[in-house]
Amino acid sequence: MTPYVKAVVGVSLVILFLQVSFLAAQQSKLAPAAPIPQQIMAAKKVFIANAGGDERRYEPAIFSGGPERVYDEFYAAVRAGGRYQIVGTPADADLLIEIGLTAPGASGVGYDPQFRLAIRDPKTNALLWAFTEHVQWAIQQGNRDKNFDQTLTRIMNDMQGLNGPSDTANRP
Repeated sequence: MTPYVKAVVGVSLVILFLQVSFLAAQQSKLAPAAPIPQQIMAAKKVFIANAGGDERRYEPAIFSGGPERVYDEFYAAVRAGGRYQIVGTPADADLLIEIGLTAPGASGVGYDPQFRLAIRDPKTNALLWAFTEHVQWAIQQGNRDKNFDQTLTRIMNDMQGLNGPSDTANRP
């Protein structure tokens, strides 16, 4: 190895060591995770609200099943999960769960479909927790629908991650 290469390697190792040390120091300065609201942890009954979809009726559907698809499939997944009893009115619920599909941007380039899930207190309507998951864009309908299903799975996993103990190891 030439002296120049040795010097470059040495300087690179010093820079790498400093970066690792800096990142470790930053990690130790992070605040501990805040607790998950106890109301979410204790809930047994939920009311699921359809927060709607952004698909325009005068344009070709981007996903199969129309604008209600996210609500219908989310509702079925929560029911199948068995964690919550789904009730027919907000007054009977421990939590209100809103699910919707937003689609910022224009069709094609810049289009960013997203699932938005909000968990609210039924007495005060206060927002307790929220998630947004982006649906990966695809050109072919079959791939868009597959990506839709994968995003639904992610949003369900996000919600289920709230049901464990509220320590940092079990936070989403």
